[in-house]
Amino acid sequence: MKDNRRNFLKLTGLAGVGLAGGIVKGFAKETHNDAVSNDNNKFDSPGFNMSGYAAPKLETVRTGFIGLGQRGPTHLKNMTKLAGVSIVGLCDIREDYALKAQKSIQDSGQKPTLYFGNKDAWKKLCDRKDVDLIFIATPWNMHVPMALYAMEQGKHVAIEVPAAVTVDECWQLVKTSEKTRKHCMMLENCCYDFFELMTLNMARQGFFGDIVHTEGAYIHYLLDLNFKKDGYYDMWRLKENIGKDGNRYPTHGLGPVCQVMNINRGDKMDYLVSMSSMDNMMGETAKELAAKDDFYKPYVNKQYRGNMNTTVIRTNRGKTIMLQHDVTTPNVYSRIHKISGTKGSALKYPLPGRIATSHDKWLTDEELKSMEEKYRPAIVKKVGELAKQVGGHGGMDFLMDWRLIDCLRNGLPLDQDVYDAASWSVIAPLSDWSVGHKSTSIDIPDFTSGLWKQNKPVDISLEQGGTTSVRV
Repeated sequence: MKDNRRNFLKLTGLAGVGLAGGIVKGFAKETHNDAVSNDNNKFDSPGFNMSGYAAPKLETVRTGFIGLGQRGPTHLKNMTKLAGVSIVGLCDIREDYALKAQKSIQDSGQKPTLYFGNKDAWKKLCDRKDVDLIFIATPWNMHVPMALYAMEQGKHVAIEVPAAVTVDECWQLVKTSEKTRKHCMMLENCCYDFFELMTLNMARQGFFGDIVHTEGAYIHYLLDLNFKKDGYYDMWRLKENIGKDGNRYPTHGLGPVCQVMNINRGDKMDYLVSMSSMDNMMGETAKELAAKDDFYKPYVNKQYRGNMNTTVIRTNRGKTIMLQHDVTTPNVYSRIHKISGTKGSALKYPLPGRIATSHDKWLTDEELKSMEEKYRPAIVKKVGELAKQVGGHGGMDFLMDWRLIDCLRNGLPLDQDVYDAASWSVIAPLSDWSVGHKSTSIDIPDFTSGLWKQNKPVDISLEQGGTTSVRV
């Protein structure tokens, strides 16, 4: 592919000339199908619009859980705190994890059926007629097959991040959700963190003016956990870092700023460029561990992704987004969450979050406190303190799960729909392609098939719903 691009530029004689940029972009689009399986012609006709779709009300949301390792137990615990929820089934390939999850909720009065052992046991849970919503918290490559099957069986699905790992998988989620009219929500909890919710509310009320640029990231030291034998089942997350590059985990930083910028609801991401550093950490760690333990020998001399990836996205309306990803170097945790507008700006990291109305200085602590009171969103006013008591990443996990259940019980559209799940997740394979092609730009599919022009922004008013009570 690299030789083809080089020869193409030689033959046209456009290398180094301004005109080459546009032609190279077109050439990238031609070769893109082979690289990331993005055959848009198969999918680009609009189907039923799931943005703003309100499914029929569910007085009781009957839930099932697939995957009870890292994230599944958090959602399971949250469901025991919510009125109008029935926990029907728990599934994990490991019997001990299923039993542990069952034991963790034994005081709640819920009596779910267990499914384990067989690699297809999860299908039996999806086949049940008395399940409305399936939570999927399994290794990334299992998300889409499970979600597609569950929707085909008439279930709404809530998938851990990222929702999909290939462009084609993203399209499959979109078209299946449209066909079945079942919600497909990616569980992007960072959209429900308190500062992110406040800045979203501020943006809705015009505080920042016109948004010009935003930034997000996932900078989180996970090197030890990725190499830990019992950290992730069958070392799946370490394997996700082999033979791939780009931003492997884009949605934590991207989701909140996309909501601020009304992506898929008035604007759309147009194209991206991506660049990665070399790997200075994972390959060396594998060698060091293999010298002491033969278990790690299969992970030596592999092509690991670069430690730091930077991806830049331009939207249809000319706005820009910068994303970063690094889970292996000893950086202090950051999701950045920067918003830059014509009237003001915000920056969450390093903590505490800050707000500015001019280039001179950030607001004082007293001024910021006043802003927090003025722009505190309705969901935080209603269940914010309860969420902090329940916990889960400071309460944002609970806010997300409460909101999901409340929308289903009241027949309201979800804050995150299948188009968000697809467009936020697709950055991983597209950035991988761009890195592999010397940071050539690549178009981002329009999963709404043009409906972004008419879709309404996420409703955060709570003027409807808000009826689901909490047991702490």
